[in-house]
Amino acid sequence: MTTTNDLTPDPTAGPTTDPAAPRTRPLSLLDFVDVPAGLSAQDAIARSTRVAQAADRLGYARYWISEHHSFAGLASSSPEILIAHLAGQTSGIRVGAAGIMLPNHSPLKVAEWFKTLEMLHPGRIDLGLGRAPGTDQLTAFALRRSREALTADDFPQQAGELLAFLADSWPEDHPFRSVLATPVVDTSPELLMLGSSGWGSAFAAANGMTTVFAHHMAPELAVDALQAYRRNFRPGPLGDTPRVIISVLALATDDEDVAADFRAGWALQMRRIRSGDTTRPSAAEIREFRLSDDWARVAPTLEGRVYAGPAADVAKGLTALADEAGADEVTLVAPTPDLDAKLRSLELLADELGLVARG
Repeated sequence: MTTTNDLTPDPTAGPTTDPAAPRTRPLSLLDFVDVPAGLSAQDAIARSTRVAQAADRLGYARYWISEHHSFAGLASSSPEILIAHLAGQTSGIRVGAAGIMLPNHSPLKVAEWFKTLEMLHPGRIDLGLGRAPGTDQLTAFALRRSREALTADDFPQQAGELLAFLADSWPEDHPFRSVLATPVVDTSPELLMLGSSGWGSAFAAANGMTTVFAHHMAPELAVDALQAYRRNFRPGPLGDTPRVIISVLALATDDEDVAADFRAGWALQMRRIRSGDTTRPSAAEIREFRLSDDWARVAPTLEGRVYAGPAADVAKGLTALADEAGADEVTLVAPTPDLDAKLRSLELLADELGLVARG
């Protein structure tokens, strides 16, 4: 069965062979570049490359890498480098960051990174911005090198500088007017604003930006924040119409054990992070957790947060959530040590939600 909707598609979603056919809501992927227990960082990159290539073939719109620091179980501390690698290993899918945590970096350096990526892969690079550190406070201090930078509440100023460097659009009297972000390229990365609260969506609305809401982190806030975004959207240089992307934990499978492992794996990962353990669990550790009393208590809280099970059910849940939130695009989040299950899920959901494979 193929489920479709009448939302205008993102042009990155792949070609449509029949112009009269219903248009599908684009699907994308967010990757933390997990390093499951027993594997190496090199293994994790190889796994991500396989997933990105499969998503490219199947017609997914985007493949995003997150930015996290001092996480033993993640290999995504340098998304700008991984984007270059993954874009080079794919041909049609957009590749980018969701996101670059702007307070960790100088706006000039971010502009240079992404102009370089755009030079290498024109028309295929996304730059999602976030204002969280992507780590703990001590690591953030090590990243930013000063207490002043650690506590500064200057994201709007940083974002404005980044936009000026990307577009080379400084006012004549600005001190940075003579600073050129190179290389000089004819195209620009697509700029998006991330968030897991109302702040990011409000910032996006005020600045004419696409908003990306992390439902996988704050499902209880997503719908209200995104509805407010559409109400308050103001056209600007970055966009004249509101555009919403929502990221959701989802895995399609006909095996109930695989679905249960996916739900339990997310719960166990979150529990470890809260306790200061940044390693990722193995499949065996997840199965052990599923037998515990703790899991029995936690499992009901994942209802409406994690979508796992038969493809038709997952697709129905994702479509209902996207409709309620007014989302134009859905980004799947599927951290699991089971690579085969992840690859199979991509196929099942691509078929169920009507993606058009790339040639």
